[in-house]
Amino acid sequence: MLVCVPEGRHNMKQTYVFSAPGRTEIGGNHTDHQHGCVLAAAVDLETVAKVTLNGTDCIVVQSEGYPLVAVDLADLSVHEEEKNTTAALVRGVASAFAKRGASLQGFDAEIRSDVLPGSGLSSSAAFEVLMGTICNELFYNSRLTPMEVAQIGQYAENVYFGKPCGLMDQMASAVGGTVFIDFEDTDAPMVLRMDFDLQKAGYALCIIDSGADHADLTDEYAAIPGELGQICQFFGKNFLRQIPEKEFYRGLPQLRGQVSDRAILRAMHVYQENHRVLQQVQALKKNDVDIFLHLVKESGRSSWMYLQNITPAGAILHQEVAVVLALCDHLLQGRGAYRVHGGGFAGTVQAFVPLELLDEFCADMERVLGSGKCHVLNIRPQGGVRVQ
Repeated sequence: MLVCVPEGRHNMKQTYVFSAPGRTEIGGNHTDHQHGCVLAAAVDLETVAKVTLNGTDCIVVQSEGYPLVAVDLADLSVHEEEKNTTAALVRGVASAFAKRGASLQGFDAEIRSDVLPGSGLSSSAAFEVLMGTICNELFYNSRLTPMEVAQIGQYAENVYFGKPCGLMDQMASAVGGTVFIDFEDTDAPMVLRMDFDLQKAGYALCIIDSGADHADLTDEYAAIPGELGQICQFFGKNFLRQIPEKEFYRGLPQLRGQVSDRAILRAMHVYQENHRVLQQVQALKKNDVDIFLHLVKESGRSSWMYLQNITPAGAILHQEVAVVLALCDHLLQGRGAYRVHGGGFAGTVQAFVPLELLDEFCADMERVLGSGKCHVLNIRPQGGVRVQ
């Protein structure tokens, strides 16, 4: 493998600054991979890059706390040994721009991020959108829309990094604000920005780290699309969105016994969750916060009962996400809302907390979970942007 050693850094000229936000999923738990509907928002945790052209054919990335990464623009093919690495994401984004005819040049990027890895806020998508925004601004005359930058991020993660993710994370980071996304047509998803001032409504958004370990959960995550795929195969379709809900329920007598009951319950969740997202959008349009929060709680209830992505199968000693949800229920006493955040099984819980309860809520939560486990966030209106 060619190792690219950049030269001529003394010729560095203007420094550019770029930023891309993390994201939070508000509605649509595990619906995007079934071409469903989601409600997501960019948050005020960000990944920032200071960029200078270096006069070479290398993209050199130095992320704070991580080894330096160098990618040679002369070789933008998929490298199997790079799967699951930062270099793969950089190479994948660069490849997508090269295929579009962008005049890529080497640059140095010094990167810092406060988007917490493993937090469900999608640090990887923020990085992909950041790289895409840099290339779009500096080498492609900003010709790509935020949606297209997001699609490039997904391409890099799917093809180069080796993770078959959906498009929600990248889309929310690239577009900014609160966004409704309908993935029925994944090549051209429908995106609608929502005006939602959470603080004005009297609530804070909290992301609570359960402390659960993500290790050895790959099979749990993969089982969800895998089981839904068995249902789709029964009906001769590729995604649940292609199966009308009435047809699914009519087919239940024949379906049971062909697939697991858990697969059936998970499909019920996806159908209900798609309806909920549409109802959430209408509630936000009408500024009906009470209905919106009720739907957030219903989403969490459905994830626990039907989708079953709270506790890994057979886990008894460690049920961290379930404990955090139970603590939210106890501390909020019927106010606000809470739900599992993102993939589930480990990671984080999302809570909408009345502002007058916020300090007490965070203190009580961290008294049980430990300091720094309750993060108070704001919705960020900007997506991936050039700051200067």
